[in-house]
Amino acid sequence: MLYREAGQFKTSYSADQAMLTIPLDRWFVFALTAFAVIAVPLVASEYLMTSILIPVLILSIAALGLNILTGYCGQLSLGTGAFMAAGAYMAYKIATNITWLPIWVVIPLAGLCAAAIGIAFGLPSLRIKGFYLAVATLAAQFFLLWLFVKVPWFVNDSISGVPPAPPRSVFGFQVTGAAAGNEAKYLFVLAFVIALAWIARNMARSRIGRSWMAIRDMDIAAELVGIRPLPAKLSAFAISSFYCGVAGALWALCYINSVEPTAFDINRSFQVLFMVIVGGLGSVLGSFLGAAFIFLLPIILNSAPGWFGYSVASDTITHIEFMLFGVLIIFFLIVEPHGLARLWQIAKEKLRLWPFPY
Repeated sequence: MLYREAGQFKTSYSADQAMLTIPLDRWFVFALTAFAVIAVPLVASEYLMTSILIPVLILSIAALGLNILTGYCGQLSLGTGAFMAAGAYMAYKIATNITWLPIWVVIPLAGLCAAAIGIAFGLPSLRIKGFYLAVATLAAQFFLLWLFVKVPWFVNDSISGVPPAPPRSVFGFQVTGAAAGNEAKYLFVLAFVIALAWIARNMARSRIGRSWMAIRDMDIAAELVGIRPLPAKLSAFAISSFYCGVAGALWALCYINSVEPTAFDINRSFQVLFMVIVGGLGSVLGSFLGAAFIFLLPIILNSAPGWFGYSVASDTITHIEFMLFGVLIIFFLIVEPHGLARLWQIAKEKLRLWPFPY
């Protein structure tokens, strides 16, 4: 059998409470991390690095943030793009006004600013939920983007309103700005992805994560057993907004190299929501699978006709893309609500029995 749990004995509480209790899972994660850190910068092309890997990794952070709020705590949000914009604008403001501050400190500070904004817009969650809470977060989406566009203070009174990312370096390698190397930007983003994914996975198993899931499953029963709804919901909004703010800062500084409001419009919020639904609600792995799937699907659709010698108009491909998104969302909501993460889990369960049929 290729994958098994039998015979994996644990002799201490720490071994039993480890994040990856099965050695094969642990070795796979370590090998994948080593491959991403060492091999990918050496063998990946410029197109793969800048156009696929970096944006997928950044969107995975945003999907992790929304998954904490929606998947673990059960609070529906349509304001992911606004919180990403908050992180982007505050990262630019901090980096250009406190020039001595390292960029790896600037981005978490921008995430904290987004977390404070998330707490402010999460206050209505104590009284409203479901569709009405989604409308409240949608109001945050339009209000924050309007604020960042209309108040020139956020862009240091830039005439164009779309200032370029300030150049910053880490260990002598420039990671932001137009002259930053692709490998340096990739490793910089990957460091944030590894750290935030590890934190999210451990938070889901901690006391705060259990309180989120209790609120998600039945908030009244959770309150009866001693879980306070307001701190639980506001902590979910704060941590989710922090993740989205970090993702927005990385998107502006390391990917598009500018602070542009159109990069964080309502379409970005829906895109991240689709990633969470397709990848799997309440799953750290699902955030990565959903981000990769949703981002790569349009690229594959645009390239597939050429593989077979056909030429299809771009507007037709766009319509097919929207239809596929709709079908996939309905499919996963009805057939497999836990998304691609559940399909991966089923595949591992099959490997436990292979090659035996029973």
